[in-house]
Amino acid sequence: MSVAFEDWAQLAGDSPTSRTEWAALVAAWSEPHRRYHDLAHLAAVLGIVGRLAVHAADPAAVRLAGWYHDAVYDPRRGDNEEVSAERARIGLRGLVDDATVEEVARLVLLTAGHDPAPVDTNGAVLCDADLAVLAGPPESYAAYASAVREEYRHLTDEEFTAGRAAVLEHLLALPALYRLPETAAQWTDRARANLAAELSLLRARSAPPGS
Repeated sequence: MSVAFEDWAQLAGDSPTSRTEWAALVAAWSEPHRRYHDLAHLAAVLGIVGRLAVHAADPAAVRLAGWYHDAVYDPRRGDNEEVSAERARIGLRGLVDDATVEEVARLVLLTAGHDPAPVDTNGAVLCDADLAVLAGPPESYAAYASAVREEYRHLTDEEFTAGRAAVLEHLLALPALYRLPETAAQWTDRARANLAAELSLLRARSAPPGS
């Protein structure tokens, strides 16, 4: 799926308010400091959500959550998901019903830990789509990891290594990286191999000489 207004309008309607919100979202996802969490990532997530939406209880809410899940992305702060969820509440007001607004906000918050409840099909679709990059070929994963490092270029190598290792360890410790049966079967082994390889590389780089 693309990030064109026509795709957005299927979810939020075609009105001056909807057009303004779409333009604001595209601008947010186009911020110059973004290297991975950019329009390409948004389009990728929306495309995968579109393919997996048949599993969701509320496909429209999941698609909208895809638009907002990294709408606010500042690598210097730790509450991007919370602020993005609030951004969704404000931006969607008057465009969709209140129940959908709250479901979108809930789903956005889930992307902080990527650990939806087993019965949460909406959460499973969004989180699986967001983590699909982890299951890419090694060269694609390496490009993703490099882009994430660029987003955190304000950190020293030591600071970044500690933070990134904690993220990788959290993902590897999840009971399941992917929650839908088809994505779990197709992506889990490759994703875990990529995560483990990056974590091993980070640990090797941070190890004292001669250790």
